[in-house]
Amino acid sequence: MTLRLRHPRTLWASWLPFALLLVVASLTLSAAPVRAEIRVTDLAGRDVVLQAPAQRIVLGEGRHLAVLGMLHDDPVALLAGWRQDKGLDPATYEAYLAKFPALADVAAVGAGNRQLSVESTIALMPDLVLLSLMDARDPQMEMPLRQLEAAGIPVAFVDFFTAPLDNTLPSLRLIGALTGAEARAEDFAEFYQEHLDALRLTLKATQPAPPRVFIHVHAAPNGCCATVGPGVFDEFVEAAGGYNIGRDSVPGVMGNVGLENLLAADPDVYLATGGAHMAARGGLVLGAGIDAETAEQSFAALTATPGFADLRAVQEGRAIGIWHLFNDFPAHIALIEALAKRFHPDLFPDLDPMATMAEFEDRFSPVPMSGSYWTPAE
Repeated sequence: MTLRLRHPRTLWASWLPFALLLVVASLTLSAAPVRAEIRVTDLAGRDVVLQAPAQRIVLGEGRHLAVLGMLHDDPVALLAGWRQDKGLDPATYEAYLAKFPALADVAAVGAGNRQLSVESTIALMPDLVLLSLMDARDPQMEMPLRQLEAAGIPVAFVDFFTAPLDNTLPSLRLIGALTGAEARAEDFAEFYQEHLDALRLTLKATQPAPPRVFIHVHAAPNGCCATVGPGVFDEFVEAAGGYNIGRDSVPGVMGNVGLENLLAADPDVYLATGGAHMAARGGLVLGAGIDAETAEQSFAALTATPGFADLRAVQEGRAIGIWHLFNDFPAHIALIEALAKRFHPDLFPDLDPMATMAEFEDRFSPVPMSGSYWTPAE
């Protein structure tokens, strides 16, 4: 038997197609984009590093599911667990549950008083825990945070509550970067900034005298009156061209003012906050899932109460009811417009906060947002 060796040129010719395939494959792989690690600074000034966009998130505040929903068509698919404290209002929860039935199976990792079960959180193997800036300032969270860090679980702090005008867009951009939704975050930032800048431009150009506003939070006929100092609703009032008189009497974020003191203060505007949670107390009921008639009737009953009925602001028709949960939700841009239109009707005759709210729902909410968010409606 004679063994014939093939000529080297013949061998190369037979292997040439395979060699070319290997070269092309190598070039293709080297040209494919490799996503670098995600590195951001959170609202507490901490570095947060992820190797890839988060896919299993634990929310420290359940109501921030609506924020996640602004950035993702199916936010529940990213949700590994959530703390029950500061959850969604009932109507919004039902809307999310109807569209995303998997929400019923999301694990709870803590209940009231900002408690967080570290064991339950670690067991879920999340790739990101999103907490509020209030958690960063809470002494009882120091140990849980150290335990999460020791377990190698990234934690990021966001804030839509304590300083909403300063921190809403940075927080949304942070979540967008950590979940691969930067473009959606920028879409909202453009929408938000455009509306806010228009208000500020008009107020700066005209410099109207700011009405003196009393903010009655969780408003009910009895137990008058919880109110707020700097932050949260105070910022909304200021952005709309008003002055929160709680700044003069409440040194911290919240405090109480007696009815006699309220009557003596004689505010130009009486601003009450409420929601579905106030029905049990006979207070102001409005917000998600609340029809206009219910909102109007509860507001009329509140302002007809002896004491409140004696306020000049009520008698002159300068009383307003608003949804309390605007205090932790970026849709507050529509609320600021509603307040500006009522504080300065001559300056903003064409402003349409209802249209702003409708656009927010259409572009940035995966679920319907039917309800009454302020009263009177116009």
